[in-house]
Amino acid sequence: MLFSDLFQETYFALSANKSRSTLTILGIVIGIGSVIAMISIGQGAAANIESNIQSLGSNLLVVMPGSQRGVGQVVRGGMGSATTLTLEDSEAITEQIEYVEEVAPTVSSRKQIKTTQGTNTNTSIYGINEAYARIKNIEMESGSFLNNIQVQKISKVAVLGPTTRDDLFGEGVDPTGQKIRIENLEFTIIGATANKGGTGMGSSDDLIYIPISTAQRYLTGNDAISNINVQIQDAKLMTSAQEQITNLLLMRHKIADPTQADFSIMNQADIMSAMTSVTDTLTLLLGAIAGISLLVGGIGIMNMMLTTVTERTREIGLKKSLGAKAKDIGSQFLAESVALTFIGGIIGVIFGWLASLLITKLNCTTTSVTGFSVILAFSVSAAIGIIFGYYPARRAAKLNPIEALRYE
Repeated sequence: MLFSDLFQETYFALSANKSRSTLTILGIVIGIGSVIAMISIGQGAAANIESNIQSLGSNLLVVMPGSQRGVGQVVRGGMGSATTLTLEDSEAITEQIEYVEEVAPTVSSRKQIKTTQGTNTNTSIYGINEAYARIKNIEMESGSFLNNIQVQKISKVAVLGPTTRDDLFGEGVDPTGQKIRIENLEFTIIGATANKGGTGMGSSDDLIYIPISTAQRYLTGNDAISNINVQIQDAKLMTSAQEQITNLLLMRHKIADPTQADFSIMNQADIMSAMTSVTDTLTLLLGAIAGISLLVGGIGIMNMMLTTVTERTREIGLKKSLGAKAKDIGSQFLAESVALTFIGGIIGVIFGWLASLLITKLNCTTTSVTGFSVILAFSVSAAIGIIFGYYPARRAAKLNPIEALRYE
């Protein structure tokens, strides 16, 4: 049978019963669209998490005071809650560790903030140095960021995050030059950072930056620091740098047994790997759930084709009596099945893409439609057309022409 004849036969067969063909195609459309939409949600979540982690800084190691102990062991301080790190530790890392690009020690606390206009808010105060902005990829919306001269002079200056600025002075207002009070100490605002959004570890917009020396003298009253942010020159060197920092701090803190360390190091690459694993599993789960509808659509195709074979038994017998071969009959019914899934696949891809855009527009969640999800859905659709169309086609091809002609 020529391809042109096969195409023509397929067209006439499907258009002869438009309602049945449309309903069968609809099952594939829903299946393909669901797979693309679900996978786009999973991949969008993965991209969002990766972006949020990257917003914390690139090639980042964070040294935190305290350490976790296993079950049955003594908990000493708890990761991030102890006071075992000092500025001297930070300086030692800068001077003695290879591969270090930038080092930014941090002091953090939470305080009530007031303005001369009478507004107030409760937010986090971060005592930092100039390198912090470069490590954390902080951009300014207005004014300027803190510098090391202000750190050395223990200046009472502050930089506001956009959320804190809006709470204190109103949305979009440039607060540069305004005064705020932190624990009865007056600070001059020198700038406001650009909107960055939440990071999954607290919002980087709802806080205030002040010089670390000022925070230690007036807010905490001691030399302890909350953590040390260390930016490494290359992602491939992070594991080596982490080992060097661990050995250096163990030596400085006079700890012989590494299991007794009074600090912990968070590796950004490890977090990224763990989160990627979680989002990949989520994407697979969502795709599998949506894939069930594709399976249902395939069963619908097989059911329709079996019904068609029964209805067209006499037609099959007539074609065979006129010389049509079994493979010609099988090819015709298989082509009809594949055509249904092909048409449904194209419409389903468009439907899934539009559904993903709608989900993003409604701010439900971020979605990301990739070529992989489209190819996967379309490939599965084609496979379903062949697999579920093969049995009806084989059944039609095997009909005895004499019995088919006698069929009532």
